[in-house]
Amino acid sequence: MLLWLLKFDNLFAILNQQSQVLGQAWRARPTVSGSCSYHTARKEAVMFIQKQAGDVVEAVVPFMGESITDGTLATFLKKPGDRVEVDEPIAQIETDKVTIDVVSPEAGVITELLAKEGETVEPGVKIAVISKSGEGAPQVAPLEQPASQPSPPKKQEKTAPVKEAKKEPSPPPKAKGPPSPPKPTEPQLPPKDRERRVPMTRLRKRVATRLKDSQNTFAMLTTFNEVDMTNLMKLRSDYKDAFVEKHGMKLGLMSGFVKAAISALQYQPVVNAVIDGDDIIYRDYVDISIAVGTPKGLVVPVLRNAERMNFAEIEKEINTLAKKATDGSISIDEMAGGTFTISNGGVYGSLLSTPIINPPQSAILGMHSIVNRPMVVGGNIVPRPMMYIALTYDHRLIDGREAVFFLRRIKDVVEDPRRLLLDV
Repeated sequence: MLLWLLKFDNLFAILNQQSQVLGQAWRARPTVSGSCSYHTARKEAVMFIQKQAGDVVEAVVPFMGESITDGTLATFLKKPGDRVEVDEPIAQIETDKVTIDVVSPEAGVITELLAKEGETVEPGVKIAVISKSGEGAPQVAPLEQPASQPSPPKKQEKTAPVKEAKKEPSPPPKAKGPPSPPKPTEPQLPPKDRERRVPMTRLRKRVATRLKDSQNTFAMLTTFNEVDMTNLMKLRSDYKDAFVEKHGMKLGLMSGFVKAAISALQYQPVVNAVIDGDDIIYRDYVDISIAVGTPKGLVVPVLRNAERMNFAEIEKEINTLAKKATDGSISIDEMAGGTFTISNGGVYGSLLSTPIINPPQSAILGMHSIVNRPMVVGGNIVPRPMMYIALTYDHRLIDGREAVFFLRRIKDVVEDPRRLLLDV
């Protein structure tokens, strides 16, 4: 008898608690009217009960970086009713620098989206509701198509007989006067239906702003030279198999130019410096920025303390950063800073260009495609793999003498990599 009373008391307590929760949900419901009031109140009550039971979690916009205060909700990767796992991306936020994923904090089913694509969102903003149990997920009902009704029969209209009109005699032809001057033809503009207007991404707008600021701020000047790639290409060909066997990656040309640029920056430290107000800041370290073109825009990841790296470390870091930039997983910290930039337009077939300085740096090196050209070597004309290189620099800080010496040092090191070993 005592045991039966204890069970009855527990059941009564549970029923009392559920009735209180339902009462709170009903009192907290929004004021609705019309035929949908019952369904809206029921939905709000279910959501309230799920929150009280800890079944509902919300996906929020994460912290995006110290210099980033907001972003644009570019796209939802999931829709209501989709099941998600822990840390699975459900949306992407575009910022001025990178694309950030919003991940699910728990495994469950998305029940509601709280934001719309294209909206500006800040860190901490809730964008989706997730039910861990999957309850409350929307179910799409099949659309009922109305039965086709037979069209009413068309009434046959009686046609009245047409009387033939009397033919009147045609007037005599008028005398032809002088021909009128031809009308000026207006330019034919393309039709509007063959044009598309799409908004710029935040990354593209940021790149456009920085490039224009660079053009307006710096006194940019570009100097050129050409490099015989024979020895560097032979070095790569001779040791490519041994390099892959030891380091697990291919030996490219980019590491050779990075090492040459480091040597040139150490010979001409003013190229590694920057103007700050009325002062000049000389950096005793070398952080090389590598320009990488991605489907979403240009990003510039940084090789930190590149002067301490060997060829293998440079190749490995470049490959890692390039993959992150391409798939959109690169972070803000991996692109911040940099003292000098290298841009390789040769991968796209560019023969010659004038690169634009990446602020707040003072110079940028442009690499180009390798082309076999006839060159005079030892009094004989022989074919050589040649590359044009360009250095754009801030003429407010760097004089032409230092710029030419800098580019000449890169040429000497690339044409004879043994100089790196002997430091000559």
